[in-house]
Amino acid sequence: MSLIDYLFPAAPPLFRTAQGDDAPALAALHGASFAQGWPAEEFERMLAERAARGHVAAAGRKGALLGFVLSHVVVPEAEILSIAVAESARGRGIGGVLLTHHLSRLAAEGVSISFLEVEEGNVAALKLYARIGYQQVGRRKGYYRGTDALLFRRDF
Repeated sequence: MSLIDYLFPAAPPLFRTAQGDDAPALAALHGASFAQGWPAEEFERMLAERAARGHVAAAGRKGALLGFVLSHVVVPEAEILSIAVAESARGRGIGGVLLTHHLSRLAAEGVSISFLEVEEGNVAALKLYARIGYQQVGRRKGYYRGTDALLFRRDF
């Protein structure tokens, strides 16, 4: 941590529900985070679905998008479709706080089980999911180009 960061720490991120007009920013962040990014139209379509639940972390009310998480919900289960944190915000714990915020909102709706899948080599994501309490329950061989997908579950 630099002296500037110590003396002038960044304001904590603002967490809010993802909206349809967030789609371009979500697509840009997704594209910067994954080899196969989703277009803004796909985010618009997903966010318009009744079963979609999304939350974003932003740098203040009108600040840049720092991260997002998007789930498909059919109570009592939810599946995380995607989670991403901007490269400039990684390593600051935003992903964990955002995911915890998201899961608490899902629990308030009656969700008691969350599933997700992650690329086997995504070390940062695997550490995050372990910290949050996810347990590996399966594997999809060759799901990603040449790499397996690991399936995780968290009961709450």
